[in-house]
Amino acid sequence: MASNPTSRDYTKASVLEVVLSRAPVTRNEVIELTGLSKATVSRAVEELRADGFVADGGVDAVSGRGRRSTYLDVPGTAGHVAGVSFGVLTTGVLVADLRGREVHHVVVPTPNHDEVGAAAEWLAGLIGEAAAAAQGPLRQIVVAVPGRVRDGAEIFGPARSAKVFTGSGLQRAIVDMVEVPVFLDSDANASLLGILAEDASVGNAALFNVSSVLNFAGCTGHELVRGRTPAFGGIGVLCAGVGEETLDGLMSARGLLKFARGRGLDLKRVEELWRGRRDGEARAAVLDAFTTAIVTAISAVAVTLDPETVYFAGRLSPLVEEVLPEVRSRLDRILPPAPEIKVVTQVVGLSTARGAVFACLTPARDRLRDAVIEARGRRAARPAPAF
Repeated sequence: MASNPTSRDYTKASVLEVVLSRAPVTRNEVIELTGLSKATVSRAVEELRADGFVADGGVDAVSGRGRRSTYLDVPGTAGHVAGVSFGVLTTGVLVADLRGREVHHVVVPTPNHDEVGAAAEWLAGLIGEAAAAAQGPLRQIVVAVPGRVRDGAEIFGPARSAKVFTGSGLQRAIVDMVEVPVFLDSDANASLLGILAEDASVGNAALFNVSSVLNFAGCTGHELVRGRTPAFGGIGVLCAGVGEETLDGLMSARGLLKFARGRGLDLKRVEELWRGRRDGEARAAVLDAFTTAIVTAISAVAVTLDPETVYFAGRLSPLVEEVLPEVRSRLDRILPPAPEIKVVTQVVGLSTARGAVFACLTPARDRLRDAVIEARGRRAARPAPAF
């Protein structure tokens, strides 16, 4: 018969939680952060070491009396996670250990898959390639897609234009192939998570991912805001303030290219807007419309979230940089005070995958902590050996 977890099990899990979130961390810091005694922490560390979840990581070099404290770290054999950026043009996979430290990454062009099964099989193979150098079990996958995502499994919104698949078929198909927990998330959420992980000072912020599809993410108090209202993810359907154009029609690569062609610009790719000639009335008109759309989008978000900073990331970032002085000038006239606006420098296919890794870490660590708590009960449930 299985026994219930004891206080000793919860103590062990608490020590593991600190090591997972802070490593490399000294024993003295673990004692301070948990409020446990030195003897209790030492016992828990030794048990976690035996389980393969904690390893020594050197000695604290700070001078002082007494025995110096040993750094504790998470060994690679404890497992790894995979963050995936499944973009329209580029797909990136980044594999990291349970502290979020990179093990390996792969960035390749995205093929045009017509079936969910083929896309899932291709992604599973790419994840396996990136994870070949990792140790321990793969514990979590998060796939960031250029569309809105509900409940970590279902893609909806403008997914058709983004070569991803609506519904929950993609998530289920990947799970069936890798037999590991898989969550889906938007590329905007992953990009903002990457910023939050690197800068603890960010409180209230918004991010527009201006790529093949316009996507939006927001945070308050350093935590992502998730919801189903148009303000959270579906902002692209709002009027851009230019005729009958929507924000997605002017702030996505697909939409802006169509708009520019309709204004007489002979463009094969949207990048020609900032890499080609910069004169001409038609281009000036397109940039003015783009500027108006950005001002409209920021104004709408300012009312809802009151962000201190608004970030722009994605394929159209160079064009945002060009119009930014005019955007700031217009916002200063209508939003006192206007939020700070920053264009994020990203590595295509890799920055979003890194954000997806950060989305992996919390559920992977939570399951590992729960496994430590439940381990005693599982051991007690085994039949006693016969003598």
